[in-house]
Amino acid sequence: MPVVLCVLLWAAPGEQQALVEYEDRVLRLLTAHGARVLARVRAVEGQPDEVQLLEFPSDDALTDFLDDPTRVELAGLRERAIARTEVLRVDLVV
Repeated sequence: MPVVLCVLLWAAPGEQQALVEYEDRVLRLLTAHGARVLARVRAVEGQPDEVQLLEFPSDDALTDFLDDPTRVELAGLRERAIARTEVLRVDLVV
């Protein structure tokens, strides 16, 4: 059963560009896990800084993505760039 996540991201103060760079790199890893970006938007004003809708084919694919060695290696960049993250499991409603 597919897993759809709504990811809300707040950049650390002054680190909006680092957030974008980190997410650009990490989101490229999704295809290796059979996942995809359904939508990715950035706030024109206000918070959060970025919102993503991500679809994974299964919970196992999500776990594999979270454990991806390349993603794990980027943890230092993530810690510098992102102050807060909220992840919601959602259903798509058309």
